[in-house]
Amino acid sequence: MTRSGLAAGALALSLLITGCVAGTSPQTAAAPADDQPFEGEVEFWTINLKKNYSDYITGLIDQYQKQHPKVSVKWVDVPGQESATKLLAAVASGDVPDAVNVNSVELGRFIPSLEPLDAYFGQAELADFQPNLVEPMRQDGKLYAVPWYNGGVMVGMYRKSVVSKAGFDEKAPPTSFAEALDLADKVYDETEVNGTNAIPDHTALRYHGISLLSEDKKTATFNTPEAVAVLERFKKSYDRHGIAPGAISKDTRNLPQNLENGQVAFKPMGNAAELLNIQKNAPDVYKDIVVTESVRTSTGGYLLLAQQAFAIPKASQHKKAAAEFIKFFTNGVNQLAFCKIVPIYPSTVSSTKDPFFAGTSGDDPMAVARQVIVKGLPKLEYSPIGTNKDAELGEYLNEEVRAFLQGSKSAKEALDTAEKRWNEALA
Repeated sequence: MTRSGLAAGALALSLLITGCVAGTSPQTAAAPADDQPFEGEVEFWTINLKKNYSDYITGLIDQYQKQHPKVSVKWVDVPGQESATKLLAAVASGDVPDAVNVNSVELGRFIPSLEPLDAYFGQAELADFQPNLVEPMRQDGKLYAVPWYNGGVMVGMYRKSVVSKAGFDEKAPPTSFAEALDLADKVYDETEVNGTNAIPDHTALRYHGISLLSEDKKTATFNTPEAVAVLERFKKSYDRHGIAPGAISKDTRNLPQNLENGQVAFKPMGNAAELLNIQKNAPDVYKDIVVTESVRTSTGGYLLLAQQAFAIPKASQHKKAAAEFIKFFTNGVNQLAFCKIVPIYPSTVSSTKDPFFAGTSGDDPMAVARQVIVKGLPKLEYSPIGTNKDAELGEYLNEEVRAFLQGSKSAKEALDTAEKRWNEALA
């Protein structure tokens, strides 16, 4: 996986980098006391990192072993498509790793088998983490994971040569989807270039302040007159070509009309990692892009759909050792080092104060994106759907939205069907 490929995985919420610490010596499940340092082997798993990031990982392992001479670290790299199934199998067998790095989208699925971390991560240990990234890791008042890195705040990306013909002002970009769709329609009217390729998926509904699920996560709540109005507004732009026809493609990574191939004018919200692909594959388009803040939620923030986080299984026999390794691996210095080789963003405040982030200047799209993202990190609202079937539920809604945009269903019919499928899945 390339540097840009790793970033794209974070964008698509499909990157599952799994780090595990597995002890091999017979030992009770109780964590060692603070005055009883762990001695033994720590087995550490990652997913698809060895090929491109071996130097980074082995460097941290070497450093940790020097600081803890009685601890040896065994690194195992696992294929991405096997990460969730391997953890499920480990939990089922009882032969679990001691620490696991999971995509937060999967966290709810594993919470019944995870150890609350409050005894290992107190206020002092959590002080450097962004509070808005830590709190979503809690359930029923208990902390089940510690955040690692994320894809950052979404940014707006606009092709100056096109949007300028529709009156776009980069100092006052669209702050809502309604404004973005108005601009998209105007762009097509003036240039015959499709404005954007957004569709009213569950993310767009949440940006409009529409709740997806009941508080107990058992019933869909998005089938409302407000949601009907959102879908119908998107359909208006789709019919007018403000939204590109290929926006209904199921392959969201390779939409027929996109910024890279120059067939859309802008993205009101996108992951900054996309800029790397554009820079590499379409340098002329890259030079034409101006980066701004993205559209915002109804509360004025920015949704974060997933983050990478570390957890400890209940059946671990080396919880204290796992917690200490997690503290080391996710500290501000080590997160900063990772961010310097991969276009990702840290969960630690201290990392963002380094000149690598704080000292960024200039009008290069990536430089501007970094400034926008760091400024927006405290406003991130981590908000997954919140079930163990998030991806499945999202696709159910998207299928109905695509049918609606193509004219085979009304907005109400699409939402009725999606609601029924969600409730059946949640039952």
